[in-house]
Amino acid sequence: MQTPIKQLINALRRAEEALLMLLLGGMVLMAVVQVVMRNLLESGIYWGDSLVRVLVLWIALVGAMVASRTDNHIQIDLANRFLSPRHKPWIARLTYVFATLVLGLFTLASYQFVSYEYQDNVIAFADVPAWLCEAILPIGGGIMTLRYALHIFEVPES
Repeated sequence: MQTPIKQLINALRRAEEALLMLLLGGMVLMAVVQVVMRNLLESGIYWGDSLVRVLVLWIALVGAMVASRTDNHIQIDLANRFLSPRHKPWIARLTYVFATLVLGLFTLASYQFVSYEYQDNVIAFADVPAWLCEAILPIGGGIMTLRYALHIFEVPES
């Protein structure tokens, strides 16, 4: 039987993956609709291209969040090939400290950016506020910061 914490973690994983699939499906659908409407009807949805760009941003950040769960993102790790197995966890921890610091700064800066967009009432497209489209930046950054901070104490298995 799973503990309530494990159940919550599994539910959050499923929610992240469902959100990623929903965003990807929406992006592909909007892009296809735009192409079909332009080629067959010589028209299109005015804000369709803007929505696709926002969906690309959301897919990138949610995908990075999913990859950060188990440290499965793209990495250049030449030193890992030459280190003894005894030193690898410590180098990984050092890398996670650096990643946590950089992501923390990113989260802070993106939060300030989104809050300025909110204060200025900037509109992204079709009366949708820009801050709403950009909200994934501090949210995703915050989640990845937390995950890499946790990786410092428990290095994921490769």
